[in-house]
Amino acid sequence: MKLGSTIIAGGPKYILRLFVSGILINSTRAIRNINHICELYLKGDFKLEIIDIYQQPEMAIDEQIIVVPVMIIKHPFPERRIIGDLSDIGKVLEVLNLN
Repeated sequence: MKLGSTIIAGGPKYILRLFVSGILINSTRAIRNINHICELYLKGDFKLEIIDIYQQPEMAIDEQIIVVPVMIIKHPFPERRIIGDLSDIGKVLEVLNLN
């Protein structure tokens, strides 16, 4: 669990934020793909936030989102971003340091 810039022991190993845009095809595909990846590779040791930029525009502004879908890996550090529908599982696993 995140508190300020400190991760509390016993919290999830991965903290992910996926920014999407309504029901656009790439956004729905990204949601489906990250759910599949989390189920197979992160095995419950994650926190996934799905943020629709139309419903929560302030979060998109705070994170300086200029394109969607984009996933931000908040933890483990360093923070990383991956743009697109997350269909390249190998690339997603590489960014998550799981390959």
